[in-house]
Amino acid sequence: MPLDADSDLTDEALLAQYARGDRAAARVLTLRMTPRVLSLAQRMLRDAAEAEDVAQEAMLRLWKIAPEWRDGEAKVSTWLYRVASNLCTDRLRRRRGMGLDDAFGEGVEPPDAAPGIDTRLQQADRAAALQAALEELPERQRQAVVLRHLEGLSNPQIAAVMEIGVEAVESLTARGKRALAARLIGRRAELGLSDDQ
Repeated sequence: MPLDADSDLTDEALLAQYARGDRAAARVLTLRMTPRVLSLAQRMLRDAAEAEDVAQEAMLRLWKIAPEWRDGEAKVSTWLYRVASNLCTDRLRRRRGMGLDDAFGEGVEPPDAAPGIDTRLQQADRAAALQAALEELPERQRQAVVLRHLEGLSNPQIAAVMEIGVEAVESLTARGKRALAARLIGRRAELGLSDDQ
C-alpha cells in the first residue's frame, strides 16, 4: 500500500523506513514536518527566505542522521525543533554581529478569512506589535514563548528542544509573558484590545 501524507505511521517509523531506502517515507515525513519547522523559523527570524533556508537545512540534517537514529531516545519532531531552533539562534547571533538587528523580513500577511479592511489592519497592527515585543525579549525567553504559545509545544517538549529542565521552561515562559504584557499594556486601547483579550 503506498504511503500518503495521512499515513498512520509515526514519524520515527517513517524515518526508519527512509533509512532503509524508502523514498516515499521521506516524502510523507517531509510533508508532515516541514510546515511546522518553517512556521517556527518564520516566527523566530521574521524573514521568509531565511526561514526556508533553516527548514531546508534542518530537514537535510534529519536525512543525514537517519541511518544512525536510535528509536526511543527522542521524538523526530523534538529533534527537528531543536535543530531548527539552534539554526535560527545562530542566524540571529550573526545578524547582531553584522549590525542587522532591524532586518526582520517582510510585513505581516493578512489572515486567510476575508474580514473587512479595518479588521485586517487591526489584526496586522496586533501581530506587528506582538512581533516587535517578542523581538525585544531575551533570546531564550523569546524561543520558549514562541514554542509554547505560538507553536503549541508542551513544556516537556520545549525542555527537550532547548536542552533545559521543565522548571527552566516554565520560568522562561512566565518571565517572557510578563515582559510581553508590560511592553503591550500601554497599547491596549490603540490595538483595540479589551481587558478580556
